[in-house]
Amino acid sequence: MNTAVASKLLPTYARQDVTFVEGDGSWLVDSDGKRYLDLFAGIAVVALGHCHPAPLAAAQAQLERLWHVSNLYFTEPMQELSLKLSDRFGGARAFFCNSGAEANEAAIKWARKATGRTEIVTLDGSFHGRTLGALSVTGQPSKRAAFEPLVPGARFGLEHVGENTAAILLEPVQGEGGVHPLAPAQLAEARALADEHGALLVLDEVQTGVGRSGSFFAWEELGTKPDAVTLAKGLANGLPVGALLVSDEAPSGFEPGDHGSTFGGNPVACAAACAVVDAVDDALLAHVKEISALFAEALPVRGLGLLLAFDTDSPAADAIAAAFERGLVIGSAGPNTIRLTPPLTLTADEAQHALSILKEIL
Repeated sequence: MNTAVASKLLPTYARQDVTFVEGDGSWLVDSDGKRYLDLFAGIAVVALGHCHPAPLAAAQAQLERLWHVSNLYFTEPMQELSLKLSDRFGGARAFFCNSGAEANEAAIKWARKATGRTEIVTLDGSFHGRTLGALSVTGQPSKRAAFEPLVPGARFGLEHVGENTAAILLEPVQGEGGVHPLAPAQLAEARALADEHGALLVLDEVQTGVGRSGSFFAWEELGTKPDAVTLAKGLANGLPVGALLVSDEAPSGFEPGDHGSTFGGNPVACAAACAVVDAVDDALLAHVKEISALFAEALPVRGLGLLLAFDTDSPAADAIAAAFERGLVIGSAGPNTIRLTPPLTLTADEAQHALSILKEIL
């Protein structure tokens, strides 16, 4: 394995000793020229595969026209993306930012402003981001402890929904929490509780959205529509973009000056995102389910679509290292949990190649 280039980075990640220099489809190449089949896709970000021609062409064309003007003005890619996402949702207004954590921060502020309440109810094991507001509603004490005191008002468990609840914030599949899908009945219960108590139902689809579940939104698979949804990760196939979508039937909440993002709605990122949304068509969604079935037939996986995981008897880090030596990139979602989030374009032959390596190392 190559030795990573010397750098001056804060130690926020336990990075593997490799420097990737090129990507094409489901494959990565390191600085020594070694090829790796990528079943992690930048943590579910490179949804269409590395250097997919559609977002690549869209971003390149936009780079030659306009990079940034701020949110004091409209741009064509921002307007177009809002319309495409509204159409997929069934009528929604968008706020654009740069990441999933920012999208969830926007959702928290929107829900508080729209309801005049302060409490956000989420679930144990949830993960909504590492900025202070998003971290405050993340149901993993080990991630919160070092940064307390955090933003007050977080409650964990649907039994806490009541007259002070601004929003119920749920992941259709808990990603960082171990890849545990939400039962359709539990989501329906959350919808009923929100309606009963005058709260808003927000789904964090940062990891499950934009086709990864086998539908454009995972809530379509689970059968209950939320008042709002947050997106990021796969939306622009690797360029930084996040979105809060608020249903046309939900209160507006925000007024000018309530919230903002200097780089939110960036024309280049939005142009790439428009191309991604167009590419996530019925054929690709059917393909996601077909490849998901291949993994389900071969491994004891849980999850939805191509957000999958399985548990191991030994540390996940050992399996990740063994796979890496054999040219396969996989991830983890816990000390003994392997997470698979490949590009949605992964071919059947590539899936079988990956499965042969996984069976060898397990």
